[in-house]
Amino acid sequence: MAGKLDGKVAIITGASSGIGEATAFALAAEGAKVAIAARRAELLHALAKRIEASGGQALPIVTDITDESQVNHLVQKTKVELGHVDILVNNAGIGVFGAIDTGNPADWRRAFDVNVLGVLYAIHAVLPLLKAQKSGHIVNISSVDGRIAQSGAVVYSAAKSGVNALSEALRQEVSLDNIRVTIIEPGLVDTPFNDLISDPITKQLSKEQLSTITPLQSEDIARAIIYAVTQPDHVNVNEILIRPTAEDN
Repeated sequence: MAGKLDGKVAIITGASSGIGEATAFALAAEGAKVAIAARRAELLHALAKRIEASGGQALPIVTDITDESQVNHLVQKTKVELGHVDILVNNAGIGVFGAIDTGNPADWRRAFDVNVLGVLYAIHAVLPLLKAQKSGHIVNISSVDGRIAQSGAVVYSAAKSGVNALSEALRQEVSLDNIRVTIIEPGLVDTPFNDLISDPITKQLSKEQLSTITPLQSEDIARAIIYAVTQPDHVNVNEILIRPTAEDN
């Protein structure tokens, strides 16, 4: 049975775990060839083997999304090895939480390097290819915190708000090139992302939330992405805000 994305090529950043990993599997299951990018080479190559064992095609490319030259290499290698690029999923991201007065400016810079500049680097690298072929889809993973700012998440909210703004501006810029842009804004998702929260108060609150409600799973977000990228060409799903049913903020 033909997949909905047969013949398509997708790049997924932050693909070694969580939402990125689930998205790579979901896109491959629909027939897309996937270029999977992340910093952790061992996890990345293991994921590629699992996708190929399931009948998919995966190209692992170790990439630090904050390094513009590495991002350019990611896009060009994908084009050379897989022929073209149709879908970019900007999933790589980090969370920086805690009060401003006790925060570390180095962490703030890292948050914007990954969550904003990394997204821009990838878009900048892939856009000439999409414009040349007059088609393509860019999916940016944001957060509910990018829509509704939260106390204790000042830096993260600011960065993800930036992703929302750049996504809408980009949509307007490229719509006449038949390029679609979607932002996905998840609420609480049970992924390794939560384990990487450095602020102890926020980390504890996250653990409590995870234990008291049924959170989203990475596969839930992957299904939302599949929904967006498999619509007819004249349909652009601009934004998907997705929360656990029991999440009240």
